[in-house]
Amino acid sequence: MVLPDALILQFGAQLDKLDDPAQAVALLSAAVAALLVLVSAFVKTIIPLRWLAFASNVGFVVYGLIEPNWLMLVLHAALMPVNLWRVLEMQRLTRRVRQAGVVGSSVWLQPHMRRKRLKAGSVLFRKGDLADRLYVLAEGRLELQETGVAVETGRMFGEIAFFAPDRRRTATAVCITPCTVLSIDQTTFEQLYFQNPSFGFEVVRLIAGRLTEDVQRLETQLAALAAVPATAPAQAASVQPSAEPMAAGPAAGSTAA
Repeated sequence: MVLPDALILQFGAQLDKLDDPAQAVALLSAAVAALLVLVSAFVKTIIPLRWLAFASNVGFVVYGLIEPNWLMLVLHAALMPVNLWRVLEMQRLTRRVRQAGVVGSSVWLQPHMRRKRLKAGSVLFRKGDLADRLYVLAEGRLELQETGVAVETGRMFGEIAFFAPDRRRTATAVCITPCTVLSIDQTTFEQLYFQNPSFGFEVVRLIAGRLTEDVQRLETQLAALAAVPATAPAQAASVQPSAEPMAAGPAAGSTAA
C-alpha cells in the first residue's frame, strides 16, 4: 500500500498549495490548459485547433512561471508564437480569398505560388496536357489560342481543367508578350485546403462565379444569334463563327483552360 499512500500525500500537498493565491493560480492555469488539450483532441478543423493550442500554451507558461517549472515554461513559450502565427496566417488567407471573390483578383494565392518568366511566343501549356498547376498572370499578355480569349493581368486561369475529372487542358496558352506567370501545384493547394476548409469553400465560390459569367456570356451570344433575321443569310454567316466556339461549353469563352 506504499503507492496509494504516496498518492494521498502528494494530493494533500497540492491541496495545501491552494492556501497560497499564487500557487492556486498556477494549478488553475495548468488544469485549464490540460482541459484545452483534451478538448483539442475532438476538434476537426485546424483554426479552432490552433486557437486551443495557443490558449493551452498560455496556461502552461503561467504555471511554469509560478511553480516554477523551467522545462515546461521554455517549451510552451516557444510553441505559443508558432501557434499564434499559423492561425493568423490562415485567417489572413481566408480574408484574401473572400476579397478576391469580390474584386476578381487572385493576389491571395501569390505568397504560396512559384514565379516563372516566359518570352513572347512561349507556350505555357497545350490543349490535352495534364493540368497539374493552377496559374495567375502577374505581368504581360497571354492568349488562349483555340478561343482567342485574352487573359487579364492578375487573373487566375486554368482552374477548370485543374479540378476536372480528366484534368486535361481544353486550350493552348500562348504568351503574346513577355509574361510573368505564378503557379501553384496540387500538393500545395491541398495543404492549404486541409489546413483551412474555409479557403477551399471560398475557392469553390470563386470558380462558380467564373462559370456563371461564362454561362451568361454564352446566353448573350445565343440570344444575339437568334435575333438575326432568317432573310439575312450573309449577316447570320458573319455571326456564326463567333458563336460556334461557345457551343462547346463554358470553358470555350473563359480563362478556365
